[in-house]
Amino acid sequence: MKNIIWGILLSISMCAYANAQINTLKIKILSESNNQPLVGATIYSAQIEKGSVTDLDGMATLYSIPGGIYDFTISFLGFESVKRTIEIPYTEVLVIKLKEDDESLEEVVLQSNRSTRTIQRIPTRIELIGAEELGEKNAMNATNISMVLRESTGIQMQQTSLSSGNSNIRIQGLDGRYTQLLRDGFPLYGGFSSGLSIMQIPPLDLKQFEIIKGSSSTLYGGGAIAGLVNMISKTPEEEPDLDIMLTQTHALGTTGNVFYSKRNNKFGVTLYGSGHYQKEFDPEDDGFSNLPRTKSVSINPKLFYYPSEKTTFWFGINGTYDDRIGGDINAIRNNGNSNLYTEENISKRISTQAIYTTEIDTIRSLNIKNSFAYFNRNLTVPSLNFKGNQFNSFTEIAYNEQGLRADWILGVNLYTVDFDEESTTSERDQNDISAGLFINNIFDITDNWIVETGFRADYAKDWGFFPLPKISLLFKANNSFSSRIGGGLGYKIPDIFTEEAEFINFNNILAIDKDGLEAERSYGVNLDFNYDTYLTNEIGFSINQLFYVTAIQNGLLLTDTTTGFFEFENAQDDIVSKGAETNIKFTYKDLKWFLNYAFIDTRLNYLNGNPQKPLTAMHNAGSVVMYENEKWRIGFETYYTGKQLLSNGTKTTDFVLMGLLGMRNFGWGTIFVNFENFTDRRQSRFSPLVLPPTNDPTFTEIYAPADGFIFSAGIIIKPFGQKEHH
Repeated sequence: MKNIIWGILLSISMCAYANAQINTLKIKILSESNNQPLVGATIYSAQIEKGSVTDLDGMATLYSIPGGIYDFTISFLGFESVKRTIEIPYTEVLVIKLKEDDESLEEVVLQSNRSTRTIQRIPTRIELIGAEELGEKNAMNATNISMVLRESTGIQMQQTSLSSGNSNIRIQGLDGRYTQLLRDGFPLYGGFSSGLSIMQIPPLDLKQFEIIKGSSSTLYGGGAIAGLVNMISKTPEEEPDLDIMLTQTHALGTTGNVFYSKRNNKFGVTLYGSGHYQKEFDPEDDGFSNLPRTKSVSINPKLFYYPSEKTTFWFGINGTYDDRIGGDINAIRNNGNSNLYTEENISKRISTQAIYTTEIDTIRSLNIKNSFAYFNRNLTVPSLNFKGNQFNSFTEIAYNEQGLRADWILGVNLYTVDFDEESTTSERDQNDISAGLFINNIFDITDNWIVETGFRADYAKDWGFFPLPKISLLFKANNSFSSRIGGGLGYKIPDIFTEEAEFINFNNILAIDKDGLEAERSYGVNLDFNYDTYLTNEIGFSINQLFYVTAIQNGLLLTDTTTGFFEFENAQDDIVSKGAETNIKFTYKDLKWFLNYAFIDTRLNYLNGNPQKPLTAMHNAGSVVMYENEKWRIGFETYYTGKQLLSNGTKTTDFVLMGLLGMRNFGWGTIFVNFENFTDRRQSRFSPLVLPPTNDPTFTEIYAPADGFIFSAGIIIKPFGQKEHH
């Protein structure tokens, strides 16, 4: 009897098992416009609480479905969701085509890793600042990109001169010379332009920023030790676009920007022009300017040619003239006085960029780019005139192959820098040539694991050979959780244009000793975790947690000699920057709340006691509350900067900055007002910026805003109407 019972139970179990195997549903999701598979589309039924995600072929499989009739929802970012009622069992493969949704978010394709993958499928950690946020930062500061960078977690804009307003970007506590600035993949400025670079890049013709923290030298060569910032320009579309932006500040700063773009069948054009005038500004009435008198003009026309659907060629010219003078207010207003202190920087820049891109077939493409740049700078302070010319060139040929599971990039490039100082001696002239060969691969191991590997071999004249490997790994558990880990090597060729040298106006600095110095080398690792979900139907939540460490060997130091001159030498121990960054985001209907915290511990191991790097706050935090709909955009910002160490060993006070932005959109454009630092936190409230005597002053290190509260108002006129950003 027992055998009969066990036999019946076994038969029932086998039938149930067989039924579970039979009731399997296979769905293939395609794009309606081109019949291409949609990778990562979701299929879900609330009735049976089962779901799946499509693979690289657009196929999703749901197992063990009981017989019956069920409702399924099929959705994918950028496409209209579809509901289907399906009777189970369904023995065939069900093909569903989704229609693109004009009102939904577009997929964001990044360019900094030279791939055409979306941000969700790139193992290298890349932070994106998109069109919406750029629009807000334009309203806060229409003159340059410093506002965009300053408010990103872990990035500090370090002002190096009170009189000129020069600023350097610091990523994760490392000096500005360790960050590579790019525009559309072209190396920008650096060297002789030094801290003026950030101040001479207007933001209106940019559509997005891409920031990589940590070594990125494998793809972009020397200089990307701390990371890189790639600024992506707007390109012409068939619908014409015209933006006219006028901004006025209560500190008597006036800025005008104009951008126009249009494309037809074979040709396209973008035209950009910017003009800025700033009157000398002295908020504490101490007789010295906190903002220099500035006259700046920039133009950037580009011509695009489309000989076929597969080929694009564009050529652009950028020209900038910038004249800024700061120091003693009376001397500025009297157009200079030999008995009073002023610092004047007159710079002229002209550069060309050209890119040729063609698709060999559906998966392979060739990219050729070239740039030439000329920069002239004349720095004048009492008893010192430092001027010169710098020529840069960059040429690159890259081959791309985008396969189903693997992407390949293979390329070569040549980068030259020629600096000629206008003086009776040419000891500080520099001529550097770097040639590189690089290869990079992104491979989908499985649906959940993606690996990126790369190798670069650079040869720098007078400095030798630099092998630069990198590796990054992405793990995607589901649509909500992902994690990345990556690391690589970097290097930097020495030159005289460091923050320490700029602080003393390059006075009495000896030339680079190529026989006695070594190039700086680095290694670094990043690890981050990302979680994105909805707490309720209307409340969204996301968090990104980053941990990092970067070490620099042979750090370039400026030391005082016994003869009154300054010379460069290599540090005998490492510079080590380690820390963590936390970014949290809440969304509720039209409200967004961003929270961030950065812990930056940068140590100078070559000094006794391994002290914290001067002018680097260990603790930084921020909060941004934003309300936005079709008509209004209102934002309230709060940023905390912790105590910093000065070069003399003393600690500064911590401080909090607050800002309020209001924007009102109309069919014809936008009006806006911005209350930047409206609590008027500035360094002069904590400690002096200038020490007497006034005819030969001593300037202290700048660790807090020098200009204080700035109120600005402006208007953006769009004759062709507003373009929607989602």
